[in-house]
Amino acid sequence: MIRSFLLATALACSVPAVAAPARYDGTWSVEIVTEAGSCDRAYRYPVRIENGQVRFVGTAFTVNGQVAHNGAIRGSISSGLSTATVVGRLGANGFGRGTWVASGSFECRGRWNAEKRG
Repeated sequence: MIRSFLLATALACSVPAVAAPARYDGTWSVEIVTEAGSCDRAYRYPVRIENGQVRFVGTAFTVNGQVAHNGAIRGSISSGLSTATVVGRLGANGFGRGTWVASGSFECRGRWNAEKRG
C-alpha cells in the first residue's frame, strides 16, 4: 500500500489552465524517493500522460490534474485516508523532477524524478 501510494504521489498533477502540448504525452518512468517519514525508501513506476492528463496505470488511487504548457505539475492524489501534494516540472527534453508531501495515514515527504520512455 505504501509503495503504491508513493507511485501515485509522483503522478498527481493538478494545474488549472489548458492541457499541455503533446510533447509531454507518453509513458514516463517515475522514481520516488522518501527523504523523511515512514514511507518506503524508493521505487520506480510507469505513468501515462495523454492529452496533458496524468494517470496511473492501475486503479488504487484518485489522481487529479494535468500538465501545464510549461510542464508545471501541481496537484494532489488520494488513497484511503492519505493525501499527497506534488509540485514539480516536466521538461521538453524528456526529464522532470519535483517534490511531494504525504499526510493522513502516511506522514512523509521526498522528491521524484521522471524520464520519458515513449
